[in-house]
Amino acid sequence: MSTSVLESKGYIASSEAPFIQEMSEITRHMWELGWDELNGGNVSYLLDENEVAKYINVLEPLRTIKLTFPVTELAGKYFIVTGSGKYFRNVIKDPEANLGVLRVSANGESVEVLWGLRNGAVPTSELASHFMSHIERLKVDPTHRIVLHTHATNVIAMTFTHDLDELKFTKTLWEMCTECLVVFPDGISVIPWIVPGSSEIGRETAKKMKDHRLVIWPQHGIFGTGSTMDATFGLVETVEKAATIYNLIGGREMKQKITDQQLWDLAKAFGVTPKAGILEV
Repeated sequence: MSTSVLESKGYIASSEAPFIQEMSEITRHMWELGWDELNGGNVSYLLDENEVAKYINVLEPLRTIKLTFPVTELAGKYFIVTGSGKYFRNVIKDPEANLGVLRVSANGESVEVLWGLRNGAVPTSELASHFMSHIERLKVDPTHRIVLHTHATNVIAMTFTHDLDELKFTKTLWEMCTECLVVFPDGISVIPWIVPGSSEIGRETAKKMKDHRLVIWPQHGIFGTGSTMDATFGLVETVEKAATIYNLIGGREMKQKITDQQLWDLAKAFGVTPKAGILEV
């Protein structure tokens, strides 16, 4: 249904929907940072039905797309997602062609396209990973809303030169910036290299999401989650800053660093609990 018809029926113009504006702005920002080349990266955002219904006709789906994986836990839930093969740099100038608002069917075996994904476009090829991660994060955090996957440059570079043991990886990042332990005290998780877009990489990522908000895909990128777009982007941004500093050091001798005791004191000062097994105090 066209925007003009929707407006005549009392809907607010879809272009004014805050969730569409947020997706347009954050994808543009990530592209400008160089994190999402070509059609790299994808984002999904769990929406409230009442908010969606202000801007989009939820009674008349445009079409239905069969899922290759059931997600009964998400039945009836609404999401806005980036499209498969779509360039982040194009989202802000044509959201309807590059984003889609979806509703998971009652049996969890398909999604209904309610808006966007024009000309037969389909949701991100990483939809399995996104949905599986949403399921796990909602179990531990009912305020969870965002899954953001991006090819953060320095995080990728770090996966070539650093031990991929997640406790060691986390500690190195904590040591790079004073704020890191405060921002992600739960640490970083790392999965093995797996073909992207597969159900396997979705399952492995989701397993890690039970205890972490951040999962690194070696030589590929990072998955970040959170309750708001700003919080999720800030989480990934902080990791990328720490990875940048690590890469700038480039293996040179460090004559001073943040000690384990200082990290522990930092955690106490800010009321956070560091992931167990990392600090020796």
